[in-house]
Amino acid sequence: MAKSKPDGRRVVFKSEQGRASTPELDALVLDVLGRVADKWTMCVLEVLHQNGVLRFTRVGELVGSISQRMLTKTLRDMEADGLVLRTVHPEVPPRVEYALTELGTSLCAAFCGVWQWAEKHEPELRALRRKRDEAA
Repeated sequence: MAKSKPDGRRVVFKSEQGRASTPELDALVLDVLGRVADKWTMCVLEVLHQNGVLRFTRVGELVGSISQRMLTKTLRDMEADGLVLRTVHPEVPPRVEYALTELGTSLCAAFCGVWQWAEKHEPELRALRRKRDEAA
């Protein structure tokens, strides 16, 4: 079991320079992770990053295997968090487009590196999973 630090935190994140983060920053980071580190948000981030401005249906097509309800919820949450800009064009029928904000683009740069990491370590990860599955 992890021992608590004097200020009550179990984990203290450190910068590349070795400076300990503050409890406020730790809380913010953990909140952001809880809000965006799910598979649908990550996929929508990547789709919008790669393709720019897209309509709702096209986002869903490119994400693939996401229900309309989950896509709606994901885009609404991302808009509320300032990651996505939703633009409604006054046409009949209305045209709605989605694009990453500057904040969303910077988050994608931080989180979407997971794909690069997985690609780099794919053989090792597959071998470890095979080994785990064989042992089960």
